[in-house]
Amino acid sequence: MPTTLTVAGSGDPLGSGGRLQTCFHVDAPSTTFLIDCGASSLPALKARGIDPDGVETVLLTHLHGDHFGGLPFFVLDAQHRTDRTRPLRIVGPPGVAERVTEAMDVFFPGLPDVEQAFDLSFVEFEGGETSAVGPIRVTPHEVVHPSGAPSFALRVTVDGTTIAYSGDTEWTDALVDVASGADLFLCESYSYDKEIPYHLSYERISAERDRLDADRVVLTHMREDVLSRLPELVEDAEMDVEVADDGTRFTL
Repeated sequence: MPTTLTVAGSGDPLGSGGRLQTCFHVDAPSTTFLIDCGASSLPALKARGIDPDGVETVLLTHLHGDHFGGLPFFVLDAQHRTDRTRPLRIVGPPGVAERVTEAMDVFFPGLPDVEQAFDLSFVEFEGGETSAVGPIRVTPHEVVHPSGAPSFALRVTVDGTTIAYSGDTEWTDALVDVASGADLFLCESYSYDKEIPYHLSYERISAERDRLDADRVVLTHMREDVLSRLPELVEDAEMDVEVADDGTRFTL
């Protein structure tokens, strides 16, 4: 049985192009998990026919709302719609438990105090160290993107498949290590040619493309100036990249 990755949301924080916020659903033989869970993730998953109750783990790259803000709704859904009983692990940067709990209480006062039928646990990444989260092996590499806590690119291995993801960041050589030998490297391409602090441009990715040694490089988290050029990006044979869209499914 192959591992599949479904792009539930591929958008930027402003919903450019009508795209939903970052959320990748990974269905592997041994487990099912999310990489990031932006504010619109719950409807994004349901629109793809994905039952949130099947998710065992959520891996977070950083603590911005378009990457973790869907968790209060995810937990509320688990309590009131599915009567979830299986444990849910949320794994992220230092301070993840406090930030998620605060968000839950802001959106739905008292939600963190509700007695749940499932165990909700938090695990913190340690930059550069590989952690075992059930059958998943995760190596976080710190990147350049202020978010009130360290931000990470992730290298995730499960059942012999390696998925790499840049998270949000400006160029850093850490991305070379993250992408090396991966079956799939998801890479933000926020702008086309404008160098915006703490984010990647298509032109910078193009300049570094030969160093990104992954089997497949897929662009995501694009704003309007990139989305308007999608046909020419896809046809750029020298660049050799694919482009994510909401609902895109990759078999790995």
